[in-house]
Amino acid sequence: MKALYTATATAVGGRQGRISSPDGVLDHVLAHPKELGGPGGHATNPEQLFAAGYAACFENALLRVARERKAPLAASSVTAHVGIGREEDGFFRLEATLEVSVPDRDRAEIEEFARIAHEEVCPYSRATRGNMDVTVRVV
Repeated sequence: MKALYTATATAVGGRQGRISSPDGVLDHVLAHPKELGGPGGHATNPEQLFAAGYAACFENALLRVARERKAPLAASSVTAHVGIGREEDGFFRLEATLEVSVPDRDRAEIEEFARIAHEEVCPYSRATRGNMDVTVRVV
């Protein structure tokens, strides 16, 4: 693969540190969520950052599929829920649910667009395939 774009981010201090990008656009405090025994609060975490990236990428894939089928979407949104939990072997694992919302469109049509986006187009879906459970739901 020849990269067309390379994103760069640096984490310092792990889950209790900071994440930043060289251009200054990304600059956030990191903290363990309360559910993982951390302080939570006004800070982000790797799962939230992953959910944001996956949601944006998947919605763009959905828009592309609709456009290529000459059925562009006027309004849509994708909400990504990324969960983290411990497997029986003691190691952490991620799972994701992508909720696709397209008001005033045929549900079957949107389910087909979402399936194609997930199976063929979205780089996040392709990267996670076989590595984590991902559920796509039209809501």
